Parts: sequence; C-alpha cells; structure tokens
Amino acid sequence: MTRIPFSLLDLSPVPEGSTPAQALANTITLARHAEDWGYQRYWLAEHHNMRGIASAATAVVIGQVAAATKTIRVGAGGIMLPNHAPLVIAEQFGTLETLFPGRIDLGLGRAPGSDQVTAMALRRNMSTAADRFPEDVIELLGYFQEADETQSVIAVPGEGTHVPVWMLGSSLYGAQLAAHLGLPYAFASHFAPDALEQAIEVYRSRFQPGITREPRFMLAANVWAAQTTEEAIRLKSSQQQAFINLRTGRPGRLPRPVVDISAQTDPRFLAAANSALSVSAAGDRDKVGEELEALIARYQPDELILTGMIHDPAARLRSFEIAAEVLGQEKGAATERCA
Repeated sequence: MTRIPFSLLDLSPVPEGSTPAQALANTITLARHAEDWGYQRYWLAEHHNMRGIASAATAVVIGQVAAATKTIRVGAGGIMLPNHAPLVIAEQFGTLETLFPGRIDLGLGRAPGSDQVTAMALRRNMSTAADRFPEDVIELLGYFQEADETQSVIAVPGEGTHVPVWMLGSSLYGAQLAAHLGLPYAFASHFAPDALEQAIEVYRSRFQPGITREPRFMLAANVWAAQTTEEAIRLKSSQQQAFINLRTGRPGRLPRPVVDISAQTDPRFLAAANSALSVSAAGDRDKVGEELEALIARYQPDELILTGMIHDPAARLRSFEIAAEVLGQEKGAATERCA
C-alpha cells in the first residue's frame, strides 16, 4: 500500500430508528477511535434541513469533537460560506483555534448545502452570496492574519490565528480559485466525481504559491469494509438508498441495509447512484486495500479522506478501523507530513 496521510469525513448520519442525539454521540465515539487508529484529520460537513444528517451546526460539533480528543486535527469539510458572513466564520473558527491551538482546519465550499428555500432561511440575501464567494474567501482569510492599525473590523478571537483554510469543490470553479489563492484543495469525489481528473490537472497546473507554497490535493473516497465482501456490499446499500431517496425528492434518515438492492430499485436510479459513488472501496480487507491502492495510483493525491454512511454504528466503526489497518500509516509519520 502506498503510504500517504489519511483522514475521515463524518456527516453524523442519523440512521432509521435512531435520533440526532445518538448520531452525535456516535460521532464522538468514532472520532476518539479515529485518533487511535492514526487518522490525521476528522472533518464534519455543513448540511441543513436534512433529517439524516446531524452536523448542521458544524462549528459546535467540531468543538465537541476537539474537546473529546487530544491530538487529531478537527475541522470543517466544509463550511458553506454563502450561508454566512465571513466575520462570523472567522470568529467561530478563531475561537476554536484559540481553544484547541494547532488542531483546527477550515474547509470552504460554495454550495449552500441545502435547497434554495433553506438557503434563503439561512442568510438574509442569497441573491448575491454565491457570486461574492471569491471576495468572501479573501475577506475571511484576512481576518485570520495580524490586523494593522487601519483595520476597522477585527475578528476576536481570530486575528493572528492563521487557521489553515482548504478550498473544497466538485467542479473546476473550486480548483481554479484554490490555485489562484494558493490554497490546499479537496475534491468532493465521494459523491460528484465527474470533473475529478480535470480539476486535479487545473489545480496543479495553475497553482500559484500563496497560503501554501506548493499544491496540496486531497481525494475524497467512500469506504465500506467488513469481514466479507458480501457484508460490505450489504452495508453500502444504505448509502445507495440514501442517495436515490435524496435525488428523487424523498430525503430522510439513513436507510437500513438490504441484501440485494438491485431487486428493489429502479435500475436507472441505481446506475446514477453507483456512478456518483464510483470513487469508493467496498469489500473485505484485501479487496478494500486493492481498491484504495488503485485510487491512489490513479489520482496521485497528497492525502486521502474517507467517508462512508453505514446504518449500524458498530459496523461503521469496524469499517473505518479496517481502512486504517489497510492504509497502514503510522501516526507519527502522518503528523510530520501533514503539519
């Protein structure tokens, strides 16, 4: 296995038959284990108006995860900046960095992380929010720098904290902006892989040193690992169903897995789900290792971030544990390479 740093993306899934409170408790448990297993980062994602995702108040959950762990980096993968005033995010993440120095990451996305009606409920004026995204990113970056005497607005806490900022994206837009600003870049290939190869080429070829001196690309991939490949494929069916439900206007809590999803799903919808989830590894330890190795060899990421929506919290723990065993990165080496 090619050894690169590996991290974990958690949406705090709410399984059918469970509650948001239990989902958040499961997140804390997983984060503590992920730290022990050698994951470099533990990121949480901002989504709204979704009964199956409990990480809407992302900065709050990040604080709880950071408080429950000791060394793992904790951050947002990401904050959907059009939903927020840059100063508010600077204060939130400046506070987190002040409370947990050297452990906080901030990934920024341009999508609302919700439907347009919800987006309007989140921010006073969505008509220009997405169009202002580059300006908002630059404004936010400025709040993390040392303020000068002429600066009338300062983020307190925030000023001088230099919180590491990542650009997130699922299209060429984020790749171009990350390259222009000299930011590290994470591609949402775990659910929107169509522009992946082109985005990597654009980012690396156009990168200009800025916040970071060299391009740094993170690949997002799903993983469903179990004792047997048959069981891993069964576990995967929860996320396939959730994707289909979302795209057909029936979002809800994370469905229970099924043995044969093809027997109860429209083949057109299943094909669309499988295409969206194609940057993935599913199987027993050996198969997951082979598939992760193939992804690393093909896309040459500097870092891998894994996610995977699994209905049973114990099975989810075991899946990420197997993935960590496969990737085989010692925690000390990962920290040296990712600092």
